[in-house]
Amino acid sequence: MFFTRFALNLARRDTHRVISSPHRLHAAVLAGFPDTEPTPDGRILWRVDTTRHGATLYIVSPRRPDLTHLAEQAGWPTLEDSWETRPYDKLLDSLEAGQRYRFRLTANPVRRERPGDGSRGKPVGHVTTAQQERWLLDRTTAAGFDVPEAAEGARDLVVSDRKTLTFSRRETKVTLRVATYEGTLAVTDPEALRHALCRGIGRAKGYGCGLLTLAPVR
Repeated sequence: MFFTRFALNLARRDTHRVISSPHRLHAAVLAGFPDTEPTPDGRILWRVDTTRHGATLYIVSPRRPDLTHLAEQAGWPTLEDSWETRPYDKLLDSLEAGQRYRFRLTANPVRRERPGDGSRGKPVGHVTTAQQERWLLDRTTAAGFDVPEAAEGARDLVVSDRKTLTFSRRETKVTLRVATYEGTLAVTDPEALRHALCRGIGRAKGYGCGLLTLAPVR
């Protein structure tokens, strides 16, 4: 597996055009790989993080990408280090139960609406912060981690950047409710956490959701 960090150039008009549509950005990310099929190790996941200082595209993938086309469109094409890719296995292999990390995840928290006819029903986005927080907490055990409570009883978990994305996919209008989660996690099942890091959490993985990233606790 590989982890890639790509700095987006927000001074360029094409950058805003690309990142304004998850469908366009999804296509641009996949264009960096000769083979986009998942492998036994994992699948292609991506996420854009935006701060007041700029925007960064993160990609986790089973193959090393070539993002020359994206640098020409939305980055700094004249810089040799316009993106950085490194092996992800060092982190994945180092996971042990009890370790703590800072984490970040942008996800599509949904529930499945159950119709009266017994069919599966359509996914419906959670609306409130409490619902979106509970959505993640209900999935932490399967994902191999826990969000521990602090001394005062509150969890180190913040739900932010809650928004609804609307964009076109071919001739279809797509609407996604997304939220970003940040906090501290404790590893409970290293193998399950590796699976979550390489396979993603939740739905809409092709549209920038599901990529969980870890950072050392400072």
